[in-house]
Amino acid sequence: MGDEEARNKEYVGILWIGDAPGIRLCVFAASALEARALVIEEYGEGHVITLRNEDDAKRPW
Repeated sequence: MGDEEARNKEYVGILWIGDAPGIRLCVFAASALEARALVIEEYGEGHVITLRNEDDAKRPW
């Protein structure tokens, strides 16, 4: 595993395309913005995307 891969975090979420049932996602990225960009790159723009990272979710605001 390279240095870049070691720094990436796992983001999980759901993608909704139109009225279809949600698609579960798992993306490895350095940040939430990068994770979202990877999903958009794969599925295109204009869909509802929810992503979260377990480590980030445990942090206080």
